[in-house]
Amino acid sequence: MKKPILLSTPHMSTRELDFVKEAFATNWIAPVGPHVDAFESEFCQVTGAGHAAAVSSGTAAIHLALRLLGVGLGDEVFCSTLTFAATANPIAYQGAKPVFIDSDRTTWNMNPDLLREALEKKAQIGKLPKAVILVHLYGQSADIEPILAACNEYDVPLIEDAAEALGATYKGQSPGTFGTIGIYSFNGNKIITTSGGGMLVSDNPELVARARFLATQARDSAPHYQHSQIGFNYRLSNVLAGIGRGQLQVLGDRVAARRRNYEVYAKELGDLPGVEFMPEANFGTSTRWLTCLTIDSEAFGCDREQIRLALAEQQIETRPVWKPLHMQPVFAECEFIGGEVGADLFTSGLCLPSGSNLTDEELERVIIGFIDIHNSNK
Repeated sequence: MKKPILLSTPHMSTRELDFVKEAFATNWIAPVGPHVDAFESEFCQVTGAGHAAAVSSGTAAIHLALRLLGVGLGDEVFCSTLTFAATANPIAYQGAKPVFIDSDRTTWNMNPDLLREALEKKAQIGKLPKAVILVHLYGQSADIEPILAACNEYDVPLIEDAAEALGATYKGQSPGTFGTIGIYSFNGNKIITTSGGGMLVSDNPELVARARFLATQARDSAPHYQHSQIGFNYRLSNVLAGIGRGQLQVLGDRVAARRRNYEVYAKELGDLPGVEFMPEANFGTSTRWLTCLTIDSEAFGCDREQIRLALAEQQIETRPVWKPLHMQPVFAECEFIGGEVGADLFTSGLCLPSGSNLTDEELERVIIGFIDIHNSNK
């Protein structure tokens, strides 16, 4: 039995354990402590964010962002459709309604023209959204400037979901640091991981301070336990923050390794008929968190799902591109603005194993397996 090749696994360095041992030695195990403070500070230094609050997950950070912006029952929130459900679930937590915006083909991210048109139409009927959640997909920044300009014109705050794009650039700046609030994830499959965790960033110190307050059960300043508002148990632990500090030190190496994976795949598979890789927009650098491609089944000889299943038989994990949220049963009644771009990418798109710890032998196995599938279906 061949060893499985997984899509994206945690990749530890040597520094994380030192920080964890320090947390144990000082008994800072609770969800506060010096590693949390240092992780937030170091994260700001790396990304250029003004202020940061470390929390238990990227989903928690999005939920806090919506709370901070006053999103509530019946409000509408515009959201990228081509993304994981965790981006939109917090909208439902707040009793609000997601309105999904289709992608463009240049970035696979939210189409700026569709967003502007939608905002204009909503303004005409006096029903502007309470916020816009923009996703930076698979490590590729969206075209932020026209999206931010449209949001600013209509005075709608922008939340950037950069869960998959830590280490990417947009015109020399980190995605996640342009809007009112930025969100990052340190889930086990991300570019760097704290096992589970996330970060909320903003240039507004009051927003970040309030995020910390809400994330620690909204405990009022008093010698006893007093609560005037509903809060959440969303703060990151000092132990996990120690892991994050070690991971942050090798972020550049991790991004370089994932970009190398893409370059190898593109060189070896890019000339196959019907294969087209996710483009990299000319305004920045993608992390290539996952290497993604689309398959023209007629030209290639079989479709994306046949390829996925054939590789699975060889113990190689691949995954379809995200199923657009407007196509998900749970969001079937929600408004959708756009056409078939997201749907087409889902139908034909495939994510290849992309971990920064992939070996040359594993890359070769994936490539040979992919080519063999093509040759057997000529």
